[in-house]
Amino acid sequence: MTKPGVTDQIKFLPKRIILVRHGESEGNIDGSAYSTTPDYKIPLTKQGMEQAKLAGSQIRSVVSDSGSTNNWKVYFYVSPYARSRSSLREIGRSFPKKSVIGVREECRIREQDFGNFQITERMKIIKETRERFGRFFYRMPEGESAADVYDRVSSFLESLWRDIDMNRLNHDPSTDLNLIIVSHGLASRVFLMKWFKWTVEQFEHLNNLNNCEFRILQLGAKGEYSLAVYHSDEEMQKWGLSPEMIADQKWRANATSGEGNEKCPWYLDVFFDGLGADSDDGDNDDQKVVS
Repeated sequence: MTKPGVTDQIKFLPKRIILVRHGESEGNIDGSAYSTTPDYKIPLTKQGMEQAKLAGSQIRSVVSDSGSTNNWKVYFYVSPYARSRSSLREIGRSFPKKSVIGVREECRIREQDFGNFQITERMKIIKETRERFGRFFYRMPEGESAADVYDRVSSFLESLWRDIDMNRLNHDPSTDLNLIIVSHGLASRVFLMKWFKWTVEQFEHLNNLNNCEFRILQLGAKGEYSLAVYHSDEEMQKWGLSPEMIADQKWRANATSGEGNEKCPWYLDVFFDGLGADSDDGDNDDQKVVS
């Protein structure tokens, strides 16, 4: 049973938060582009523009329930990088102006900083070292680690919740609100990591999003967001989610808002070995009388 007041809270929440990676860029097909062009200026390829245009039509189909409803709005957040801005422009072609209630450029969801111009042979050695060191904590020389990106994306999430809580997005609760975040592969993965409280070890097994691939966090019936509302087990397994992580997503799809995955049966086992059963917790020891 849904807790009192939860239903009222749910109607003010976005129905979906959709994370989209940018389309194919010149840097994706030729790494030497980064040695002469600043990362933030790397443009999309023609293929990338087509990918973004297709993603726009696919996302519109999702938010409109395959065209069966017009009772929806979208609000966009976008990385300042040229490939993300161009992807947004192509995605936007699928949306009528009346359905877009706003857009905001957000620097905190930009690409990981690899350090100014990137020399191809040097970057090859750096990325090999990163694989041996660990993808999350390895800091690029003159750049960032995934942990650094996690910190700034966490800050963005706090702002996002304030926007929602204070209704800065001007959301009419009689319509379905969809937040669409057009960003980068790593930023999207650490967003999910922060949102679902995944561990560093779980992050290390995640696969990157393909160009213009998207992940949909959809609101469950009782107020928790989950990937499992829209996506299948097979999709989540393909992305690198373990059976326990998939079980958590399926649990969240029907969980009451605010419960959190600490109540999921497997969650404590990630951190502890051999926790005693409740009947063995030793509470009766305090009642023993020393003679």
